[in-house]
Amino acid sequence: MTLNTNHYFSDLQVRPDDLDMFRHVHSSRYMDYVLAARYEQMERCYGCSMEFFLEQGLAWVIRKTQLEFKRPLLLGDAMRVETWIHGLDSHTAEIHFRILRKRDGKVSCEGSFHYALMDTGSGKAIRIPDWVIERYSIRD
Repeated sequence: MTLNTNHYFSDLQVRPDDLDMFRHVHSSRYMDYVLAARYEQMERCYGCSMEFFLEQGLAWVIRKTQLEFKRPLLLGDAMRVETWIHGLDSHTAEIHFRILRKRDGKVSCEGSFHYALMDTGSGKAIRIPDWVIERYSIRD
C-alpha cells in the first residue's frame, strides 16, 4: 500500500464575522476553514467521519500547524480549500492544504497540520491503528 495523496476540495464563503479590524479575514479563521473542510472531507472522501472516530473512542487533535499567508480573503470571497495527506506514520497524520480565492484561483494561504490520534477516555495520544492507516492509504 502507498499513501493516498489525492487532493480533495471543499468550497466555502467568507462571512462577516470572519473579518478583523482591517476588513480582511482574521488569521485564526484560516485554521477554521481547513478544519471545516477536513471535517466534511473525512466522510465524503475517506468514508470515515469524525463521528465514526468518536464512536470508537478516538479523536484527532492538532499537534502542530504552519500557515503561510499569501494574500487576503475579503468579505464575500468564495474560496476552495484543497487538502491532501502528505505523511502518515504510527503517531502523526500530516495534512497539507491550500486555500484558493475562487475569483482568480490565487493562493490566499497554504500550510500544514500535524494531527495526533487521542483516546477520548484517557485523553492520551495513541499509536495510530493499522485500520486507520489502511483507510487513508490506497492499494498498489
